[in-house]
Amino acid sequence: MNYELQPYRPELAQLWDEAVERVRQCSFLFLRGYMDYHSDRFTDCSLLVKDGKGKVVALLPACVHPANPQQVVSHAGLTYGGLLLTPACRTADTLEILRACCDHYAALGFEEWVCKPVPHIYHSYPAEEELYALFRLGARLTQRSVSSAIRLADAYAFSTLRQRKVKKAQRFPGLRLEEDLAYLTDFWYVLQEVLQARHGCDPVHSLPEIQMLAHRFPGQIRLFAAIGSSPEGDEKLLAGCLVYVCRRVAHVQYIAASDVACQNGVLDWLFAQLLEWVPAHCATVEYLDFGISTERGGTWLNEGLIFQKEGFGARAVCYDQYVLRLPLPQPHQI
Repeated sequence: MNYELQPYRPELAQLWDEAVERVRQCSFLFLRGYMDYHSDRFTDCSLLVKDGKGKVVALLPACVHPANPQQVVSHAGLTYGGLLLTPACRTADTLEILRACCDHYAALGFEEWVCKPVPHIYHSYPAEEELYALFRLGARLTQRSVSSAIRLADAYAFSTLRQRKVKKAQRFPGLRLEEDLAYLTDFWYVLQEVLQARHGCDPVHSLPEIQMLAHRFPGQIRLFAAIGSSPEGDEKLLAGCLVYVCRRVAHVQYIAASDVACQNGVLDWLFAQLLEWVPAHCATVEYLDFGISTERGGTWLNEGLIFQKEGFGARAVCYDQYVLRLPLPQPHQI
């Protein structure tokens, strides 16, 4: 089948978003209202793939790599990307589509295509045709980061250490859970303090950016705050986590806890509460994903961080990155 590749333009936003609702790799991050919030930082190279009848059957969110203009990446502003497939795309179709996309980028002068496939836990239906196509076209696995996720339907029990910390937190004065974006500014203050103290950096998003995104996606971006009483009797935010709720996955985007919270097991208590809240309020969500515990493309593992996550019952999910040299060899050469 011959496919038409249509470069994305802002006037195609509705068509793009309608296709996002049909693809098998489910994430609201691919909606243009999310992708375009930082469009000033990236040169968009996204593609809509249409079949012979003009129907969109696949999407490729992509941009010029901000640090290497010879690379096109899917997508530098997102945790994952890759070729997004509707139910119409089968294995042979995907191989043909991926080759056509690579030929398109090669004709534009790009020397490499960097692909970050959507991890399988986000798939609403099996969608690993892309992985096979990457293999067939000679892609190299260049990064493998390790995240930690809990399958909510049959979650493993907390470790003894984590259970002790939860019990300790239950004795903290006035401790309660609030699911409310009204605490976002207080949470951001704690988050910035923690990141500066431990890593000398700021959050990827600024507070105005995350406020804007939370306004656009109120059901998908949620803040869970652990509120407790200070010795003076005032209430304050002790710890919190900002969660991105996709169709199948609740992803913990940011976590922060004050020194008092860390000393009293409040973060452990917060995650115990979250593991009850998500299944009760998000019927389609199957996994809670804590995010990666690796750095330097996966070559360094933060063992202390992953020890904590695994203590909640989470186990490994890989976030991979592949690179294809362009132009591709001709089919008879593969």
